[in-house]
Amino acid sequence: MREALGARAEQVRPVTPTYRRVSASWRRREHKRRLILAVLAAVIFAAADAIGLWALNQARVDSHVIFSETTQPRPGTIAGVGQP
Repeated sequence: MREALGARAEQVRPVTPTYRRVSASWRRREHKRRLILAVLAAVIFAAADAIGLWALNQARVDSHVIFSETTQPRPGTIAGVGQP
């Protein structure tokens, strides 16, 4: 086993400057791609928030009632629990 590994190790060539240059170029492109993807995700998230806030701001105040009960509940009771 040792002889086989030794013979294989002798066949390994050292890293050439071309490989290092290409590898560095690839790492730069990968880093740039990830950065662009992160910025794009942040822009999409911000745009969705802005559209949502704009849509909420355009709604009429009297048309979207969450709690339509106009009377005050009696002291000691919980009004509206379980009602649709």
